[in-house]
Amino acid sequence: MPGTGHEPALPAGGPPAIAAPRTPRRLAALAQALDTVLPITAPTGETTTPTPLMGLSTGIRALDDVLGGLQPGRFYLVAAAPGAGSSLITTAAARTSALDQHQPVLYAASGLTRADIAARIVAAHLPVDYRRLRAGRLTPTEQDDTAALHHHLAQAPLYIDDGTDLTTDAIAESVPDLPGLALVVVDRLQTTEDPRLPLSGPAQITDAAQALAHLARTHDLPVLAAVDTDDPQLIAALSLDITITLTRDADQIHATVTERDLGPQATLTLHADLAHARITDPAHPYAGAVTPTPPAVPPYTSAQPPQTPLQAHTSPPSDPTATQPAPTVHTAAPRRPSPSPRRTTAPPPPQGGYANRDYSYFTGMITRAVDEALHDHDGDITAATEALVKKAVPNAMTLFEATRVGGNYEHTVYPETLEFLRKKTKDGADEIWEGRHNWTNTHLTEELHNGTHPPITVNALDTNASFLSAFKTHLPIGALIHQPDGGFESKRSGIYRLPARPTWHHPDLPDPIGNRREDGPVLLDDATIRLLIRCARLGLCEAPHITECWTSGASEGLLEKFRRVLTEARTSALETDDTVTVEYIKAMYSKFTSTIGESSVNRDIRRPDWMHIIRSQAFANLWYKSHRAHSNGLTVVRVRGTDELHVTGDWRTVFTEGRLTTQMKQKDQYPLPRKSAR
Repeated sequence: MPGTGHEPALPAGGPPAIAAPRTPRRLAALAQALDTVLPITAPTGETTTPTPLMGLSTGIRALDDVLGGLQPGRFYLVAAAPGAGSSLITTAAARTSALDQHQPVLYAASGLTRADIAARIVAAHLPVDYRRLRAGRLTPTEQDDTAALHHHLAQAPLYIDDGTDLTTDAIAESVPDLPGLALVVVDRLQTTEDPRLPLSGPAQITDAAQALAHLARTHDLPVLAAVDTDDPQLIAALSLDITITLTRDADQIHATVTERDLGPQATLTLHADLAHARITDPAHPYAGAVTPTPPAVPPYTSAQPPQTPLQAHTSPPSDPTATQPAPTVHTAAPRRPSPSPRRTTAPPPPQGGYANRDYSYFTGMITRAVDEALHDHDGDITAATEALVKKAVPNAMTLFEATRVGGNYEHTVYPETLEFLRKKTKDGADEIWEGRHNWTNTHLTEELHNGTHPPITVNALDTNASFLSAFKTHLPIGALIHQPDGGFESKRSGIYRLPARPTWHHPDLPDPIGNRREDGPVLLDDATIRLLIRCARLGLCEAPHITECWTSGASEGLLEKFRRVLTEARTSALETDDTVTVEYIKAMYSKFTSTIGESSVNRDIRRPDWMHIIRSQAFANLWYKSHRAHSNGLTVVRVRGTDELHVTGDWRTVFTEGRLTTQMKQKDQYPLPRKSAR
């Protein structure tokens, strides 16, 4: 003490430690917690509309209904003995999020290779036979399908880590590298210890499960992992949020969903479609070799009015062929094949086609209409074709609605038409700028004219069924919503405003948005914007600057079944030289495209945004073909409309010749410069 000569004794451990600043705990009010579990009600006029809270889809509707989707911040473990399907659940979730919803997915593959993952995704998505795919023995039609969808699959934001040194720390380190990451999939945790696989062995599985659960919570991400055991003691010892235990009985998968503190929550039966490396809902209409039950949409006839969406039937008939008269054989129509006899039992899945998917009910609607037209006109091909073309619009709408029964999305039929989508006059146009091609390689033609380039032989190629192929495009599902800040989201589709026409300086390729030259802002649809973004990635132009847009959630699947049915029927007709059906199908897809906008001919739907996007997709598809020709050493001379591509060089080394939708045919061949008449 002061003045006493004695200093106070210090603690034996030295001076007292200074307390570290206290970090307050993160507390959440109940109101914030309620927002994560209760539907949010959005006012709509005088009422409120509940908005359900649904996480990412697993790709299996029955499982989504139990889980509420894959929720952020939760760890889900799929436990099953080897061969019971745990990896197929994880693949389905990754495929659905990345390909269908365009959400970034990190796929951590332990014990699997990127080739394994890619093959399972391709087989399940198209689908095609998994074993034939891995063996390189796909049918010609399956090869065409995979080639046509290669670009779509390659654009999916799915990132695979198949390194042999894969650990949970490595997975966590990759998460910040993927902006907007929506899902982490770990396939798989292995119970048998393998010194080459860090995520193997009972002790390592326990540590990994805890680390992945922590990863889900700290990054507010759903994490889905597969483990190759259904041992109840091991699973219970992990003490995880949600466990999905699978047991397999032949082609049935029994799934039990268990929550840690509440025990088993539900048991459901799924379908094991192992031929296509996937698990589906039990009543999935395309589940492997199970013959789909057709929707009870009556076949159209000459006297039947077009079916509106409100008239769509949902209960299937017990035998749709039993209520229909057997088709009549017309010997007077040599270009019409003899119909097959009526079946009283379900036919086996057709070989070829779209990976054994049975579309015979829908193609039968087309066959019956053609048979009736030929019968009504005594086998006169010309008269029957003219009659079918006149009914193409209502019959196409009936077929479209039939293919939409059971679809994942309920599209809006009559949304409010925005002002810029309205025609200014009866025969005028709206304000949307489509990328219509009318391009000539002026640099080449000037050299030919000046004699500085030797004469060339030009092959005039034609794209088959360009509008039908364009049905595979991103269409807005609901009404377009104004987004004043602009920008582009891959999972949405609609109309976009740019402050000025993008510039294009590539002399050997057509301008992706056509030949129009106008000052000021332009309104472009989704297909054109995606083409511009692709061109920017190729280094051919600047990325489009979008100042505002009008969009809705999008899907590439709205017309996909419709497209496949028409494509299958067209292919069969071409194989049998059935010109009546070919012309009828052409009228159906072309008139569907031209009348879904603002037309008095089609009262069943009013989607001018769809019309523009489909047409622009056809223009974009032709641009992709011109770029493919240029990249493979051909010289592009002219590009016209949706289907005309003029090139020099051996084009058959680049494109397959034929009349299928994935092929090209030569319409003409001519010299340049043209010889002057004497």
